[in-house]
Amino acid sequence: MGPQNGDDGVARCPWSGGPGVMRDYHDREWGRPVSGESAYLERLTLEAFQSGLSWSTILNKREAFRELFHGFDAEAIAAFGDDDVARLMQDSRIVRNRMKIDATLVNARATVALREQQGLEAFVLSFAPADPPAWHDTAEMATTSAESVALSKALKKRGFAFVGPTTMYALMEAIGIFDPHLVGCFRRGLS
Repeated sequence: MGPQNGDDGVARCPWSGGPGVMRDYHDREWGRPVSGESAYLERLTLEAFQSGLSWSTILNKREAFRELFHGFDAEAIAAFGDDDVARLMQDSRIVRNRMKIDATLVNARATVALREQQGLEAFVLSFAPADPPAWHDTAEMATTSAESVALSKALKKRGFAFVGPTTMYALMEAIGIFDPHLVGCFRRGLS
């Protein structure tokens, strides 16, 4: 399926739907570059929490994630202990999955350790594809790439968790490492 005209007559990627959180995310954020360690850690964390769930669920809980994970400050999260994990597991405003919460703490600690090298942002950006895709419809779209597989392996080697190739591909799309919008979508080429 190619881009679809919305009720406003604007052609968008078909998953963006009608007015609401998904369309707002598509129009204002998805595929746009972000900068800074906390922005990268946030996107990496949210993509991990989304695994097995709808993206709209995560978007609707995003502000609570930001609050409870201290704006995705790596040092603050890295200092979390058992009491913090117990508190997070009781807070229904976020996804209460112990493995994903534990992975967030592990990833914050790995992010702090990665500062000794180039840092999380530069590290992730170093896996940008040399030949970015340009899909015309959703049937052509991939869920992994050689780059997302390599990024996944490299992050795991540096101690990160819940960073599989599909999750890393979604991260690459979300943060604009390449333009993920379909050819014909009004956002294509604007990132």
